[in-house]
Amino acid sequence: MRKRRWRLSMLAVVAVLGAGVLLAACGDDDDDGGGGGGDGGGGGGSIALLLPESKTARYESQDRPNFERKVGELCPDCEIIYSNADQDAAKQQQQGEAAITQGAEVMVLDPVDAASAGAIVTRAKQSDIPVISYDRLLTDVDIDYYISFDSVRVGEVQAEALVEKLEGDGNGDGTIVQINGAPTDNNAKLFKQGAESVLNKSDLKIGKEYDTPDWSPDEAQQEMEQAITDLGADGFVGVYAANDGTAGGAIAAMKSAGINPSTRPTTGQDAELAAIQRILVDEQYMTVYKPIKPEAEAAAELAVALVRGEDPPSGLVNSETDNGQEQVPTVLIKTVAVTKDNVQDTVIKDGFWKASEVCTGRYARACQQAGIE
Repeated sequence: MRKRRWRLSMLAVVAVLGAGVLLAACGDDDDDGGGGGGDGGGGGGSIALLLPESKTARYESQDRPNFERKVGELCPDCEIIYSNADQDAAKQQQQGEAAITQGAEVMVLDPVDAASAGAIVTRAKQSDIPVISYDRLLTDVDIDYYISFDSVRVGEVQAEALVEKLEGDGNGDGTIVQINGAPTDNNAKLFKQGAESVLNKSDLKIGKEYDTPDWSPDEAQQEMEQAITDLGADGFVGVYAANDGTAGGAIAAMKSAGINPSTRPTTGQDAELAAIQRILVDEQYMTVYKPIKPEAEAAAELAVALVRGEDPPSGLVNSETDNGQEQVPTVLIKTVAVTKDNVQDTVIKDGFWKASEVCTGRYARACQQAGIE
């Protein structure tokens, strides 16, 4: 544990020895400033969870409920102050301020914009509130922990799958369209870095490349429409799309242009329900399954430990990440490439999606053929 948290724990011990009433008051709504890592015992506290947007389905369907459930298991008396910024950095700053005012003792922050979110971290630190950088790395600021996936490796996995598929189809020297994520998202830069480290070593050519504002599927669809106009319907053999939302936009554009998406392998990420269904009917080639449940649960475990002034559970922290200011203790979760061949053994087996959720309507037969139960 770093020095700041050690000092807080020692202050808590001194407070207990000097005046028991302070211990009883710790974590109450009227706690002065709400800050600082909790009471060092097994009581409750206030934890702020600030998520960036809802266009990507995972945040409301996976991250939030799994985080809240795990906190509830570990700390039934803990309060969660939840906000979603709807891809608005200014709104997220207001939500951060509101969480501090409401007495948050720990902040779990997934930034809309890593640069502007630094002001939220600075404000939290002024109130002695530990900050966990969740899913997206907060750069050049003082944070306590970082929880995510190896984002460079995610990009590599996407590109490796695309290169292997196109080479197997005899199109290993063809032209592709590259649709990256939001330029304001540090993770998007890392996905792109990983993907290009693989693509640049292949014989593929990048015909068109875009950075997609706000990860918007609508923007991705417009980008793909432009690429089809510029390259021609037969001018590309596949699409690198950084996540499932942008993949969905690209696929919609292809279908509108009369292009069968099964003939243009398209990557994705997040294992969204719609993406799994597209994979089963050969509209999308692959996605990267990032087990969001263990990511959210790890964030909950850290948050509860911090609110109680404790060390994280043994073995949870497994790496360090340079965020430009310091080496941040990090929890990295492993990722898996998902294609039609292993949907059953990944997202279904893990309970990420139920067969009854995936195998609806026109997807029922495809599920049967893929051996999904």
